[in-house]
Amino acid sequence: MKKIESGSLAVMLDEETLGLRIEKDGVVWNTDPKKTPELIFAEGTYRFLDAEEISHEVYSFGVGCGIRSRYAGFAGTPYAFETIIWIEAVDETFWMEWIPLCEEGLHPVKVLWPTAMEFTNGRDDWYTLLTEGQGLLIPNTWKTELGKLSFDGRFETSGGYMPWFGQVKERCGYTAICTTPWNAGYQAEHPAGGPYTSVGAWLEPSLGTMNYRRVFRYTFLNDCDYNDLCKTYRQYIREQGHLRTLKEKAVQNPSIHDLVGTCFVHTGIKTVVQPESGFFDPKNPEKNNRVVPFSVREQQIREIHDLGVEKVYLHLDGWAEPGYDNQHPDYTPACQAAGGWEGMKSLVDTMHDFGYKFGIHDQYRDYYHAAPSYDENYACRLPDGTIPGHSYWAGGPQSYLCATQAPFYVKRNFAELKKNGIRLDGAYLDVFTCNEGDECANPEHVMTRRDCYTYRGNCFAWLLSQGILSSSEEVSDWAVPYLVFCHYAPYDFMLRPAETPKKGIPVPLFNLVYHDCVIEPWMMDRVSKDEDYMLYALLAGGAPYLVRDGAYPNTDGAFDGEKISLEEMTERCRVVTELHEKTALLELVRHECMTADGSVQKSEFSDGTYVICDFAEQIYEIGYGA
Repeated sequence: MKKIESGSLAVMLDEETLGLRIEKDGVVWNTDPKKTPELIFAEGTYRFLDAEEISHEVYSFGVGCGIRSRYAGFAGTPYAFETIIWIEAVDETFWMEWIPLCEEGLHPVKVLWPTAMEFTNGRDDWYTLLTEGQGLLIPNTWKTELGKLSFDGRFETSGGYMPWFGQVKERCGYTAICTTPWNAGYQAEHPAGGPYTSVGAWLEPSLGTMNYRRVFRYTFLNDCDYNDLCKTYRQYIREQGHLRTLKEKAVQNPSIHDLVGTCFVHTGIKTVVQPESGFFDPKNPEKNNRVVPFSVREQQIREIHDLGVEKVYLHLDGWAEPGYDNQHPDYTPACQAAGGWEGMKSLVDTMHDFGYKFGIHDQYRDYYHAAPSYDENYACRLPDGTIPGHSYWAGGPQSYLCATQAPFYVKRNFAELKKNGIRLDGAYLDVFTCNEGDECANPEHVMTRRDCYTYRGNCFAWLLSQGILSSSEEVSDWAVPYLVFCHYAPYDFMLRPAETPKKGIPVPLFNLVYHDCVIEPWMMDRVSKDEDYMLYALLAGGAPYLVRDGAYPNTDGAFDGEKISLEEMTERCRVVTELHEKTALLELVRHECMTADGSVQKSEFSDGTYVICDFAEQIYEIGYGA
């Protein structure tokens, strides 16, 4: 048994099993003995303990003490790596590092490390926090199985808005932050009824090799709840210089203030579903192709204005000649049958005459083969030379545009919009903050996932430099410094049919960290007699969707629910926008589940404003602070 300790934290490594025992002020955390650290190669799966040579040494250095472990020789190859676990003396942070030493002879697929904590107890005050979507709290007693995670729990996607997870048992907890999240994620398991939840990490290669140090940062807390774990992460990103609030962003782009208290309208112009698309309906051809003139959308805006709606942001899909999700990145001119550039400009001018804001849907990842400029040389290429792609979306066959090229296409396309008199207030660059970063092995433009996030960020930064507010599909930790608003930041259950059981209690983990950094529009549907999404908009201190016409039926939360008239929705939105005016730039300081099942929840903002929502009774209470 190897042991290190500093202050109130002690860590012991069992050399026979590689299990860890961690003690913090008398509270013990053990790694799960059933979850042994493993290496998954293309050639087979091996435990760390299968190494031909293993050594462990305790050491100390200028800022702490640690245990260095070296593992070498797998399946007759020289493949080798080391792990370093150590305690930082100044604040008792516990660090876990995986470091490649020799990558000859085997082809890595995944490393399952750090492994899960043992977390078996049939109590509802033992719970796990996952950053899938807005946030998920899973009591050990939760009746519904967790099942498959979005994007397999990959950090920096909708499966992991933030690169951390945590657990709390009887008010003692930990937060595990991945400080190198670009090729990592979490794996979690919760069977129906519990009585346990398991959550550990996975690491994957970049361009075929592990090639850099992977790091996790653990903070152990006593007398805490999920709010404290979120604020631990907020403090960490503040220390990294990564926390950039809306107030700070508004120094560069003052028009951010115009989005506060705004109703969002999402609608479109042209739909073209190619025969190769997964959405093509051969039995109902009218569903595959349609055009709504710009003048019809202009009239729709006039009707909204006549209802007295003071602030509106219009997100317009399918505005270009190819049609929605077709021929990107070659997405001009404006749709001719809908009125062309003249008709589009008339719509934009009407928006501005009313003091409203206008923005477009655009796309610089899906690289359609039908695009006139499509060149396979600029599609993302895997290390084995293959070029991934599919035909799912409306535009049919596609690859992925290497993000090294995306900033150039953004500049080209937006110059064309400007030349034709289209004055944009905002722009939505689709999927950048929902999907994983891409990698490209083409030697002309090699790109890692980390590089990809940088190039995507460059696209957002260019928009902001032109006075165009930046948006994308969802939210993601890497994009917060660049992102002003998003399409939505929903709970995971909102993207499934209303009758689907929740995988846990929805809690706003993302907003407890980032509420004052990004403006989030929220769905306002009454999806069933038992579920009204307006309550979640209020709890989140978010902006409301006045109109939300999803581009694809039964996808991305676009499900049929109770029909609400525009007049009634306008009144509902007034309640939400009044609260948003008050709270948009404030930190969400605390959230509370006032009942064990989460059916009554409370949010509190930094000025004392609070919201209480009873989801069972579908009622709410708002108290405004100073």
